[in-house]
Amino acid sequence: MVKVLYPFKITGLGSYLPPRIQTSKELSKLINKSEDWIVNRTGVIERRISEIDVDEMGAIAAKEAIGTKDNPDLIINASGVPKQTIPDTSVFIQKELGFNEIPSFSVHSTCLSFLTAIKVASSFLQIKLYKKILIVSTDRGTRGRNFKEPESAALLGDAAAAVYLESSNNKSGLISFSMNTFPEGTDLTEVRGGGTNLHPQDDITRIDDNLFSMNGPRVYRMARQKVHDLIKQDLRENRLNFDDINLLIPHQASGMAVKAYSKYGGFDSKKVVNIIDKTGNCVAASIPLALVTAFKQDKINDGNILYLIGTGAGLSIGSCLIKF
Repeated sequence: MVKVLYPFKITGLGSYLPPRIQTSKELSKLINKSEDWIVNRTGVIERRISEIDVDEMGAIAAKEAIGTKDNPDLIINASGVPKQTIPDTSVFIQKELGFNEIPSFSVHSTCLSFLTAIKVASSFLQIKLYKKILIVSTDRGTRGRNFKEPESAALLGDAAAAVYLESSNNKSGLISFSMNTFPEGTDLTEVRGGGTNLHPQDDITRIDDNLFSMNGPRVYRMARQKVHDLIKQDLRENRLNFDDINLLIPHQASGMAVKAYSKYGGFDSKKVVNIIDKTGNCVAASIPLALVTAFKQDKINDGNILYLIGTGAGLSIGSCLIKF
């Protein structure tokens, strides 16, 4: 029987998808590629474009997750790109929620931020430092698209998702957490500007340095075997097999990456949550959005074992096994 190491209960889930839809046909005119090229290359048929900023997006998802429950004891922002450098984005989210005097901070590991936030939150709940924790992932990736890089520009979309965690018994919670980082991939996925390396005031900083840049094919080639090895490791160490996993919820990196979990990873395609065709790659919001979407579609029941897994810039790979 699988053992829960860090008990918690997910008692609220929420999401926000901006109402504005940009189809790949519309986008094709901006990147000088055909609609078929975009869909075949990325798997994205349409993505959402937000007219409001990440703090407002996150607050909408958070309000749905909180519902009529008490205000959280802690707010963790688990997003890929901040609203601004200082102060932390979590502060802006709290302000949008109308809360006050709730500790707030960010956990940042690009597209794996939600997974690392789950680990941090479950550790806090384990030692009873907090009893109710709100995790918010909100990303507006389309703001940083570089239309000179057609493939990466075609991937990104906007969304927010949130979960509300509470202390519980040992029947549900985090079974395991795994993460590995391979720094040889630092130049494969970047926003080079905005920090001390290429500061906005530096003469050498170009506009493109402040936009998203990714070598998708190289990331895929580097990540595929490493992710496959991680899956085998997680199943072996937790004495599980593929049939024990009720639902696999991957980062929606690309259509090819999501399909690889069934094509090469050993999972039945019916168990793999695949929403990228309608949302695009929503950066750190990608995994929790897929989680919330599956929940709203009644694909998740109490006692289910969920496998959250993905890649992040760096290159990093990470996973969480959760008993819902």
